Amino acid sequence: MSDVTEKARQMRADCLVMGLAAGNSGIHLGGSCSAIEILATLYFGAMRFDPCNPGDFLRDRFVFSKGHGVPAQYAAFHQMGLVSDADLRTFKQEGSRLTGHPSLGMVEGIDFASGSLGQGLSLGVGTCLALRRKGNGTSRVFVLMGDGECDEGSVWEAAMSAAHYALGNLVAVIDANALQYDGETSRVLGLGDLCGKWRAFGWDAVEVDGHDVEALAEVFSQPAAPRPRAVVAHTVKGKGFSFSENVAAWHHSRLTRDLYDQGMRELGFSQEEANLRAEL
Repeated sequence: MSDVTEKARQMRADCLVMGLAAGNSGIHLGGSCSAIEILATLYFGAMRFDPCNPGDFLRDRFVFSKGHGVPAQYAAFHQMGLVSDADLRTFKQEGSRLTGHPSLGMVEGIDFASGSLGQGLSLGVGTCLALRRKGNGTSRVFVLMGDGECDEGSVWEAAMSAAHYALGNLVAVIDANALQYDGETSRVLGLGDLCGKWRAFGWDAVEVDGHDVEALAEVFSQPAAPRPRAVVAHTVKGKGFSFSENVAAWHHSRLTRDLYDQGMRELGFSQEEANLRAEL
């Protein structure tokens, strides 16, 4: 899995480039970087997705329910060639294809717009039902959610529906980084035994280290089951940078040039490489 680990390193660098491009409008670096290994493992191994044919009917689908973390998805697409170097440098700027939350029609490979939390799992349920009606029993649907997002009651309505309809091709991945906009998830609204909750709603549920690409690959490679599956991935918010790890303020903040340079050094890139990527 060394290739996936390297993709994850490159994707973190891409997030820094986007953060620098965003300027004063800021970037959701914390929730993007906590999800990097999840996205890298899905797009570069576990998920059936061909960047040369992103609209293939038989592809696996991905719903980025915690849409503020979309820089991680743009970074994966950049590594695939669906997003250019120039695109990264326009993140959140007027006229850019790379908006702050996923938008339809802007980048090939994005199937769902998102931003309002708590809605993605319902989109996943509807997609699975539509695929079933159209005779597609092989495509899986992955929904990436935040642990703070699980405060939303709509999540659990969708969870009940998925179990009721026995949507075995639905996989909910919870980026459990323990921090949300208002602070520690346990303090804002404690989730208790999150795996136990999913099981109580009729799902298979497992816990995994969300930064261990081998463990993630093993979980994601499991075949579709009679019941939907929840993967509670324990992660570190802002993973990869000393200034952002486990810092709630980096849910959304402004990346300065100094922090950009520091982050690139911490990833193992030279100053020359950092300047080149940012076209500075």
